[in-house]
Amino acid sequence: MIKKLLVCLLLLHISHFTWGQKLNNQEIKELINSYKKDIRGPYKEIRWFCTDGSIRLPKDPCPDKIGPGVQHATYKNSITDLGKNNHLFFGQILAYTDKEEFWDKESNHSRLKQYQLDKYLRSVDDGWVLQKGQYYRGAIQSEDEEAWGIDFYKWLLSDTDNLKKHFFLIRQSLKDIPHEGDDNLAQKIRSESKVISDMAPSFMDLRIKIHSQPDAEDINRVTHYKNNHSGKLSSEVNSKIDALTRTMTTFYKSVDIAALPKRTNLVLEKQIGKDIIMYADLYSEEKNNAFLIPATAELLLSIRKAILEEESAAARLQLMDASLKLEEIIFKKTPEWRPKDVNELLDKVCYLGMANVGAGYIELQEWQQLNLASKGNSLGELTKTWEHARREVEWSSSMVKANYQNIVDIYTGFEPKAYGYIDDKIRGSIALHLGQSVSELGDIIAKESALTNKVMGIDNQSGFRGLNSGYALGELVVVSGSPDEIEVVSDKIYVFQRPPADLKPVAGIATVSEGNMVSHVQLLARNLGIPNAALADDNLRNLLQYNGEVVFFAVSNKGNVIMKLENDMTPEERNLFAKKERREDRVRVPIDNIRLQENKILDLKEVDASDSGKLCGPKAANLGQLKKMFPNKVVEGLVIPFGIFRSHMDQSMPDSKVTYWEFLNTIFKEAETMRTQGINQSEVENYQLQRLEMLREAIKNIPLQAEFLDQLEKGFANILGENLGEIPVFLRSDTNMEDLKDFTGAGLNLTIFNVVTKEKIIAGIKDVWASPYTERSFKWRQKFLLNPENVFPSILVIPSVDVDYSGVLITKGISSGRPEDLTIAFSRGAGGAVDGQSAETYELFDAGGKQLLAPARETYYNRLPTVGGTEKKIATFENFILNDQNVQDIRDLANAIRETMPKETSTDYKGAYDVELGFQNNKLWLFQIRPFVENKKAQSSDYLEAITPNIDLNKKINLSQKI
Repeated sequence: MIKKLLVCLLLLHISHFTWGQKLNNQEIKELINSYKKDIRGPYKEIRWFCTDGSIRLPKDPCPDKIGPGVQHATYKNSITDLGKNNHLFFGQILAYTDKEEFWDKESNHSRLKQYQLDKYLRSVDDGWVLQKGQYYRGAIQSEDEEAWGIDFYKWLLSDTDNLKKHFFLIRQSLKDIPHEGDDNLAQKIRSESKVISDMAPSFMDLRIKIHSQPDAEDINRVTHYKNNHSGKLSSEVNSKIDALTRTMTTFYKSVDIAALPKRTNLVLEKQIGKDIIMYADLYSEEKNNAFLIPATAELLLSIRKAILEEESAAARLQLMDASLKLEEIIFKKTPEWRPKDVNELLDKVCYLGMANVGAGYIELQEWQQLNLASKGNSLGELTKTWEHARREVEWSSSMVKANYQNIVDIYTGFEPKAYGYIDDKIRGSIALHLGQSVSELGDIIAKESALTNKVMGIDNQSGFRGLNSGYALGELVVVSGSPDEIEVVSDKIYVFQRPPADLKPVAGIATVSEGNMVSHVQLLARNLGIPNAALADDNLRNLLQYNGEVVFFAVSNKGNVIMKLENDMTPEERNLFAKKERREDRVRVPIDNIRLQENKILDLKEVDASDSGKLCGPKAANLGQLKKMFPNKVVEGLVIPFGIFRSHMDQSMPDSKVTYWEFLNTIFKEAETMRTQGINQSEVENYQLQRLEMLREAIKNIPLQAEFLDQLEKGFANILGENLGEIPVFLRSDTNMEDLKDFTGAGLNLTIFNVVTKEKIIAGIKDVWASPYTERSFKWRQKFLLNPENVFPSILVIPSVDVDYSGVLITKGISSGRPEDLTIAFSRGAGGAVDGQSAETYELFDAGGKQLLAPARETYYNRLPTVGGTEKKIATFENFILNDQNVQDIRDLANAIRETMPKETSTDYKGAYDVELGFQNNKLWLFQIRPFVENKKAQSSDYLEAITPNIDLNKKINLSQKI
């Protein structure tokens, strides 16, 4: 009684101080804990809900004259408030929910996804918010939930556009939303095994087996475990093992293939119905999985296509359910298909890939870009098939993450167990088995080519692939959760799920989600010789055991990866770190020709490449050059040169006897004095960062000179054609430290998106001037520049172009290494591809044709409204971003740049270019061009060359060889 009273008081307390307000994560945690202890969980009371809108007490059912009505619980006030204020929905009762509100289109289907995540949390946390409330009799009526589910899907599936855009999400939701009486038993097996391993650590090896390589033999393994350990286990654990055994026995019962035509009776007269009948006739008794799985995969893909052609929502629902049964067959039977030779393994990879697209894990158009049916017998052809299959595995994982990561991140803030949901989804997919088969094929190729990864002796080493060559020695930090709150240290090696957007200097990096090959993070790593690799989800989990160890990490020029403990390093590897980094390896920012006396705003048309580092940074100088070369592809613009910044820095700081410039130089002089006194480098750096923060805040409040403001007003009117405050613009930081011969500086300083008002533009100018003194920018400069204090920001001011999609062109094949090829990466909206988004990436071959390296998987993108700021839009993935004409326009642009840029700039530069561009209504706009800087030292390192094998791609492979 006392406990109940305390729970009630807690709920009253929480509702009192958060009434009508958005709760923080700690307050939500307290609510969840209170629901767990409450015998009614998140529910208040049970009522009858009648068809005439009336609500009656449990013992007063709806009269026959107004219809039967439904009975279920109502929500506590705190649950209702949580939905209104936080858009969070715990313990959802479907019969209580409006269909459109549940579909929740405006919030990217958040409510539906929360329903799925809620079910997962209940399975891994003993009911979660319903820990006691799951026994609250009458709260939820299963028959009413199923009836609602059928009604919901008939409503949802009547919209063909919904199906095209959200096929994966809709199909996944069918596993969780009751509509036919089925349970998601595969997920139940994983969650029950997790609960057991949490209670009995000796079960962990079995749990890993069940999660990673599930098959029917797991039933015997669990039984054997219980027989061997029952005396050491509590009665509760023994009971849970019995429950797991029952669930597995039910799951591994053979799917009744013969019953499929009855379950799809609404389409039997159509071609897909005839295909289902033929499949049932031919394969209902099939025991050879080498025949059963290919036939099932072909039908699964046919059903996906037929669902889109079908018009009846009820028929679509039947086909969707049949599709889930076929996926279940493949998931259960694949472990029993053990190929005898390479030829059969290629078949297995191909058909699992086909089944995977049929189940919606990649889009139909993406499948058309993959060639898994090749049976070429050269090492090169075999490698290409493996690369395509590996891409499909990566794209499948990214599909799951794109759909669910956002809601998982929100829930993880107050419920850490939510983070396991993505992993659970991937492990319950055909992509799990596809990945295992691809790994087997990769091992064969590695053996034949000698391109072998050597990473700590962990499993599935073919999941690693190098992105940027280099080597490093440092502490390994494995981050399985979100990287955004991690404070990185420059001498450590990091393994992330995804790269953080604002990565500070690190010794080495490996990521599951690499973002894209031409993001600022990737370009910096490539430029500076930081070893950088991609890896699979299970590789990250396997590396967790080495978190905190000092390791050697190397990526060769061909992309093979080495990681070993410091104690296992060879003498040659130790010698790489025998000498400290020499100061002359750093780069000096040239300032001899800088023209700081120029303090007038310039028209973009007045500058060209020869002004880079003198009047302004390379962004403005090169864009001015492009304006001359491609006048119709470059907007008008203003350039605020270095001299205007410098003249403002000569003003006295408030409440100080020194100028801003004198204050800045004193920081670096004092730091040098501290070093000569033997003070620890970290202490010196902390001093500099503290003083730079003071300077940065002072610059943000620096008074602007009247003459400059007058020039700004006139520049907007005369050059941009609109008054200051009436046209949205971008303010791009453009320093003299960018695009040096050996240092790119990509993405280190500030770009302000789409500002309109005079106040925001003026504040933005100050913010851009202050941005070189941020911690991230300073640390990169300090590590790689000899004179980091001599950094001058200019500002490029250009009108906003509300592009439909934007991205990056590199006039070189990064993947192939061929200088005649092109690499492009595009995302929807503005600012695409440069900030690490999962972008649509291609290699364009000089001989014609292209290869999709990765599809776009960014759920949100930016549009630029005329009122300023950014507007978030929701993306779907059924269509590619770029069309054929866009690609041809990019090819033509690249050819023109290669031909005319050296002539126009009178330079002997023969390297590749990094170009930022976008399309608005299919018109190409250019925003930036810079040299594509690679780290020649890493590329030419004797050690890296030594670990890079010479591969004979023409070597013939006997596809009949036994495996």
